[in-house]
Amino acid sequence: MGLDRIIEERKGWRQALETYGRPKVLVLLLLGFAAGLPFLLVFSTMSAWLHDAGVSRSEIGFFGWIGMTYSIKVVWSPIVDRLSFPLLTARFGRRRGWMLAAQLGIVGSLVGMALVGPEGHLALFAFLAVLVAFASATQDIALDAFRIECAADNEQGALAAAYQLGYRIALLVAGAGALFIADSSGWIAAYLAMAVCMSVGLITLLAVREPDARSAYRSSHERTWERAVLARAGLSAGPMQTAGLWFLAAVVEPFADFFRRHGVAALVILLFIGVFRLSDLVMGIMANPFYLELGFTKTEIAEIAKIYGFFMVIAGAALGGLAVARFGVFWPLFPGAVAVAASNLLFAFLATQGPAVGWLTITISAENLASGFAGTALIAYLSSLTSTAYTATQYALFSSFMTLPGKFVSGFSGVLVDRVGYAEFFVYSAVLGLPAILLSCALIGFRPHFEGKEIVRSDR
Repeated sequence: MGLDRIIEERKGWRQALETYGRPKVLVLLLLGFAAGLPFLLVFSTMSAWLHDAGVSRSEIGFFGWIGMTYSIKVVWSPIVDRLSFPLLTARFGRRRGWMLAAQLGIVGSLVGMALVGPEGHLALFAFLAVLVAFASATQDIALDAFRIECAADNEQGALAAAYQLGYRIALLVAGAGALFIADSSGWIAAYLAMAVCMSVGLITLLAVREPDARSAYRSSHERTWERAVLARAGLSAGPMQTAGLWFLAAVVEPFADFFRRHGVAALVILLFIGVFRLSDLVMGIMANPFYLELGFTKTEIAEIAKIYGFFMVIAGAALGGLAVARFGVFWPLFPGAVAVAASNLLFAFLATQGPAVGWLTITISAENLASGFAGTALIAYLSSLTSTAYTATQYALFSSFMTLPGKFVSGFSGVLVDRVGYAEFFVYSAVLGLPAILLSCALIGFRPHFEGKEIVRSDR
């Protein structure tokens, strides 16, 4: 029996590794790049530009609220999930059509940011940054649905890792690449170059096919549900009734479905999602100003925090994908939550060391390994929660809860740094990770209940 078990475990690891060789993985790698590129350009890279432009730390912190656009995308996710984008959907399909429209919006807004700049036009610059974030969040809605609909649950760990790899490559380009260009040619050239890099996503979308979104299943499910509602109400299918039913099916039913499947446990899930990334989101907006004020040069930040950090986060993401494929979506959540919170304590220590390259390297290693591992685990877990009939809307709900608390609190990060200093600020951000650690234990305890609810997705 011992030998049989060893053979079975080796087979399990081999099958887990084989998932990385599928064509879908490459597609998600490239689309992940398109999703990740805009993020830093309205987050930490933008904060470095604002710092150079003489904007105060408190004002830079308030710019973190732009990221809340990603957190409220659930508001318009039913539109992306159910309605067609004019002209593009008919030609490319619903998911690809929306992604193409969003990417074109990102390109145009990035060019606008480059031409306007924050010097003397801070309000207009902020407005254009919001447009980038809005278009990027819209792309994320369609892309998350694309990713979930193109693969079964047991492939989601590999796809999540590939998505994160592409996303992190984009962060490397938008972080280190933008800093290198800004150091040599200025911020205008940096942001124009980033707009050109979005062509990776556009070319990929033109080359791939629309996934099988199980439209027949979706349409049949909706028609059955609508007929049942009309029959109970004793109504005919007139224009007003049809419009009302569309609202119920597109907006209300996705959320009702989630709560029906999980009951009271749905509140635990949403609370866990909301606090899981609280630590890193709160400290993220102040990272580049912290490095610069500590005495590191833009080149050092690019080489260590961005380029070297990129390889560390990819290693973490790959480990996370393997952990999900081998152990499922629940068990990796706890070590991921612990690692994310603990890594912030190293930033607190770094704040007392000055521009020490060695300690910066150690800190970046720990933070990015933790971020990559935890990010893959969380994406795979969220993907497993969605129902086939409401993929985009439900995933948008989860991802909105994932970032909204952290983005809101991060808006006050500059004010907090001004009052207590960087070291204490990073300690506080680490403490914010404790609820995620405790709730991850609760999810593992309730695992049999949740796994029973996931059967709805096993038909793919």
